Amino acid sequence: MTQQARRLRARLAALGAVGATALAAVGVQGAAHAADAPLPVVITGEDRVDLSLHSDNGDPTEPQVDLRLDAPGTPFEGDGEVPPVHLGDYTIRIDARGLKGVAKADLPCDADGLVAICSGYDLYAGTDFNRVGGIRLDLADDSEAGDTGKIVVTGEGEGLEFRPLTIDVRVGGPELLNRELSAPDGLKAGEDFELPLGVMNVGGLPAEGTVLRLLGSRGLSFPDPYGNCSSSEVNTGDLLRQRTEVLCTFPDTLDAGTAYTLSRQVRVRTADFALNDIFSYSFRPLEPGEEKTLHRGERRRQGSGPDLALERAGDADPAQYVRYAELDLPKTNSYDLELTGASASGAAGDTVAVEIGFRNNGPAWIGALRSGGEPFSFTVVPPEGSTFTKTPERCTPAGVDGSEPGYICWAPTPLLEDARLTFPFALRVDRVVEGAKGKVALPEWDNPYDSDPANDTAWIVLNAPDAPDAPGDGGAGGSDGGPSAGPSAPGTGDEGGSGGPDSGTNGTNGTSGGAAGGGTGGGLAFTGTQGVGLLGGAALLALGLGAGVVAHQRRRARREGGAAV
Repeated sequence: MTQQARRLRARLAALGAVGATALAAVGVQGAAHAADAPLPVVITGEDRVDLSLHSDNGDPTEPQVDLRLDAPGTPFEGDGEVPPVHLGDYTIRIDARGLKGVAKADLPCDADGLVAICSGYDLYAGTDFNRVGGIRLDLADDSEAGDTGKIVVTGEGEGLEFRPLTIDVRVGGPELLNRELSAPDGLKAGEDFELPLGVMNVGGLPAEGTVLRLLGSRGLSFPDPYGNCSSSEVNTGDLLRQRTEVLCTFPDTLDAGTAYTLSRQVRVRTADFALNDIFSYSFRPLEPGEEKTLHRGERRRQGSGPDLALERAGDADPAQYVRYAELDLPKTNSYDLELTGASASGAAGDTVAVEIGFRNNGPAWIGALRSGGEPFSFTVVPPEGSTFTKTPERCTPAGVDGSEPGYICWAPTPLLEDARLTFPFALRVDRVVEGAKGKVALPEWDNPYDSDPANDTAWIVLNAPDAPDAPGDGGAGGSDGGPSAGPSAPGTGDEGGSGGPDSGTNGTNGTSGGAAGGGTGGGLAFTGTQGVGLLGGAALLALGLGAGVVAHQRRRARREGGAAV
């Protein structure tokens, strides 16, 4: 019996007669459905596993096959108990006797040799709550290249109709590794470069044709339209997923134990804004009949130039070939993060509006591709004699318990090369202090890509003697002390970098500098491919806030109706 079945039966007992009657009604409904027509259930999982003779076939503790049951209906979303679509005993039978002499199988549930029986009681819509178990496959002592076998998974249960699953297992088939890459010396943004790409079949069987996949993130492209290649571009939506992809097919056989090189070096073009963009390539065996359909599709462009070809490379060292071949480049570009402050005047008791600006003056974008879009943080401290009464959604009180006077704000990444963000605050003047200043600052960090650290600090000036602009370093602008320049993009900051008129995004639909996916939560260190850490005290302090920050911000925004940045 599955854990889900045990939990459900425990709930039935705990609920008593009334609750049991209600839940049983669900079962009756399922039974009524089954009386009319069996409930169709699909057994899902990987239908093919290739075992390598030259590796440990992945983490030995992790299964290659994840068996689940896919029941009809809309998957449950929300809080509370998940309603079942069927209640009643069923069994799943995993028969791996077809692997005898081919591979070893570690089966879930109650296994007797190469046969296992899994039992269950409740079924839910979709697959999330219907996991059967995992199957781990490894080489046997007598496994040889070319050995094949299969696992058959079936099910039965009253009122249920299972679609079985067959898992084909092959030992020592073609296994393609890619020639290791090395970065070109002195590459600058806007330049083209060429890379010698190659492949080696370290498997036990020939590959009857191959597919080459070239992939470049937003700042990279492939200008040469080879005749046996097709390309596609994603240049809208989530910045983390914008890319150019090229697929090339080669019908010739790749012999086992043999290395090959491309007849021409592949040319890669870098955009003027490129910085630590990711280039990767990989070879894989061509599936039967795949060549006829691989280059089709509305978004794919077929090349019109000469074909690429694969040529034997002669003697090759397998140590120079890897499963994943990729580079982060170029590394010589830079960006300029700038904070801009504000100035205001007011009598005691007044509430005044101030707006902080955060922008990237380029020329490079900030992809943060390796970190998945971790945000920058900066601190905002109110001027003496004042209190923040309204703050942007992307800002939260400093200090673990919010006891410090300032706020920590986040600017999401990816950040476009001309992104503009605004952070609107409301300040209450508790008492008038002439020329009071509040500091706005990025953490003090060793950032090799920020070309002008001097403008990483700005000021909020309240009741300056020479209002509206204060002289010297008390000015509202950047660290040069000039007057507040203010960000060029209007609104509350959601125009920044991806949707606003000054963003220059080529149609990107993201918001706030192109923040991907989940927005501003997560760690505050800007790490990964950018090689930058937010090591200032503010960043370390903010790191301790954890995942509760986002929830706090959202609750506060709903409660106060504050402006979203």
